[in-house]
Amino acid sequence: LHTTLVAEGFAEVPLKPAHLFRVATLPWLHRDPFDRLPVAQAIEEGMTLLSADTALAAYGKFVKTV
Repeated sequence: LHTTLVAEGFAEVPLKPAHLFRVATLPWLHRDPFDRLPVAQAIEEGMTLLSADTALAAYGKFVKTV
């Protein structure tokens, strides 16, 4: 599965300290910190997070619900 996703252009984003600091600054639009972490990664890396969690869409242009 991992190989297929990479071949399709998806990226694995390693956790960085900047991502953790960003989580701490995000507004509490979503209460689960583990769900907020990929949002922080998307913001810091200038990427788009694809998620089925419609509550994450409140974080704006960095989240696309599918």
